[in-house]
Amino acid sequence: MAYVNKAAVAAAFGRAAGHYQQHDDLQRQSAAALLAQLEDRAFPQVLDAGCGPGTMSRYWSEKGSLVTALDLSSPMLEEAQRQGAAQHYVQADIEAMPLADGKYDLAWSNLAVQWCESLPSALGELHRVVRPGGVAAFSTLVADSLPELNQAWQALDRHPHANRFLSQEAILDALRGYRARHRLHTLRVTFDDALSAMKSLKGIGATHLHEGRAVQTLTRSHLQRLELAWPKEQGRCALTYHILTGVIDRD
Repeated sequence: MAYVNKAAVAAAFGRAAGHYQQHDDLQRQSAAALLAQLEDRAFPQVLDAGCGPGTMSRYWSEKGSLVTALDLSSPMLEEAQRQGAAQHYVQADIEAMPLADGKYDLAWSNLAVQWCESLPSALGELHRVVRPGGVAAFSTLVADSLPELNQAWQALDRHPHANRFLSQEAILDALRGYRARHRLHTLRVTFDDALSAMKSLKGIGATHLHEGRAVQTLTRSHLQRLELAWPKEQGRCALTYHILTGVIDRD
């Protein structure tokens, strides 16, 4: 995986902390898909790795779990704490978690590991902190997500405006050696116009580019051209995401 500027990632998500939940349709859809693979099991101790503002930390807390909320972004963690989402809070990188081996029954990570520099490293850490009989459950974006965004921007320039995520083959290769099961999903979120679609990406902090931010000031003319070039779904601007959900059983 390419070099990831963790400080820039943390800053982008930190800026989104206060309004993240207004734009988190994709995160909720992805969480529901991942939950479906857990068969409604009970987990006494849960780690929510990449917790964001704490939506799923709160979900697990309400299920009766003792939850540790972990995030790279300090403002995100503060938002989760402000909402009383978990019992413990840790600011840390998923690839180097300051947590004991075999501590949790479930290590949960919804749409966070795509921001890690090494997926094998991230999965290794999630697996490490799970006790025997427990599970690590994660979701991640797959290559060729956000084709509409890329197509629309080609009307303006040739710079990348969406991250290049790992291929399905690369993700499955990272799962090799684990007792794991996975599913692939195509999820779509639609918006009234291109500006709303762009604001949704900014609203969840997903504007940081792995390869560096493309400098572009959006004028009214730019927005009009994006609107015309954006592929429509029943007259609405869509964003399509390819997502892999995976569950690793700890022996």
